[in-house]
Amino acid sequence: MRVFTTSFVHPAASLLALALLAVPAAATAQVREGADRADPAWYAGWAARELRVPLERLTADFERIQAELQAQRREAEAQGRDGERPARWEAQYEAARQAIERAQWSQAVQQFTALAAARTPRADAAMYWRAYALDKMNQHADALAAVSDLLKTFPASRWMGDARALELQVRQRVGQSVPMDTGDDELKLLAIQGLQQTAPERAVPLLMKVINDVGSVRLKERALFVLAQSSTPEARATLEKVARGSANPELQVKAVQYIAMSGRPEKATLLDSLYASASDVEMKRQVLRAFAMGGDRQRVLTAALTEKAPELRTEAVRQLGMLGAREELWQLYQKESAIDVKRGILTALARAGAVQRLGEVVATEKDPQLRAVAVRQFGMAGGRGAGETLVPLYAKESDVQVRRAIIDALGYQNNAEVLVSLARKETNPELRRELVRRLSFMRSPAAVEYLTEILNK
Repeated sequence: MRVFTTSFVHPAASLLALALLAVPAAATAQVREGADRADPAWYAGWAARELRVPLERLTADFERIQAELQAQRREAEAQGRDGERPARWEAQYEAARQAIERAQWSQAVQQFTALAAARTPRADAAMYWRAYALDKMNQHADALAAVSDLLKTFPASRWMGDARALELQVRQRVGQSVPMDTGDDELKLLAIQGLQQTAPERAVPLLMKVINDVGSVRLKERALFVLAQSSTPEARATLEKVARGSANPELQVKAVQYIAMSGRPEKATLLDSLYASASDVEMKRQVLRAFAMGGDRQRVLTAALTEKAPELRTEAVRQLGMLGAREELWQLYQKESAIDVKRGILTALARAGAVQRLGEVVATEKDPQLRAVAVRQFGMAGGRGAGETLVPLYAKESDVQVRRAIIDALGYQNNAEVLVSLARKETNPELRRELVRRLSFMRSPAAVEYLTEILNK
């Protein structure tokens, strides 16, 4: 269900839509000669002044619409909660990591604290980065407490080594005696980069030492990037070792990305091996993206056909859409049984520009939920030409959810003429209000004339 909120609507347009719903049927006031009929602000003022819409009724309609919107929003949230929550967590985690990169320590602490408290799939990583940010804010006692919480809560986490390294660094900074050299990370990296330019044979062993020794994750990530530029067997072996999971998960993902970007002839075989041996869903997802980055359509398709985890099939489908694999996606749609994955295939078909296939789904799909998704994607991918398919479908469609999707699709195209023709024939009060609401946001002459016609009745 598509949810509209008044926060995205121009105030004048909102008032006009409310006036249209509240105006008495007997109102016969004439439109001022020479007025700018395309100006929503003028119509809002005219409706309020000339038609003298009772304030009490206008307020009641506003409250009713607000209540409808809130109910729709709650329903949409309830329907999408299970499927959308992992993606939302991932987005929040990435935003918090960006705060770390920008040295926005206070913001990072707040975001990672929320992620850790929610026990998200990356709660252990969130706890580590929270401690890291607290240390950067010189809140050393809180940082140590955060590390302790991580060690107790996730004793088997792959972040344990980094957490203990951070703990040693913090203890040294507060004056406790620890057998560890915590020199300036930036200076170390600059020195390594300098050696890479002037004496690469000496830089590689030092990079390997930085990655394998106790130290900050940030320095390790940068060292790994410099190491990935080297063509020596030692550098390649270290990069592969990290990619196979000898370090924390984020460093492992970086290694996979660097392998994908390399020009190594054996990278496809290596990535294939990494995918087969990985047990972590995030790791497999990164390898699928690496396949797509290299244009390896066949391996992505194989994962979409054989992978048991729906979230990985969905990821493979997404990558096929980016690769423009129209026929492969169509074959997958015929075979797939999971609704969420089929929904993803429809989105991927639109991304790949498979307008004809989306039209076939619109015409033949039996499931109303999927038909509604297909209609919206068809409307966005097919442009105004899609109206030739959608208008006849609206006339014979019995499912309200699908009819709403058709209204949405025609609205995406700004197809006011067709929306007006549908509104003239619509007998369902709820759908007619939706059509009028859509038209009230448009500046098309056809929309303006129809709204004027309603007001003059």
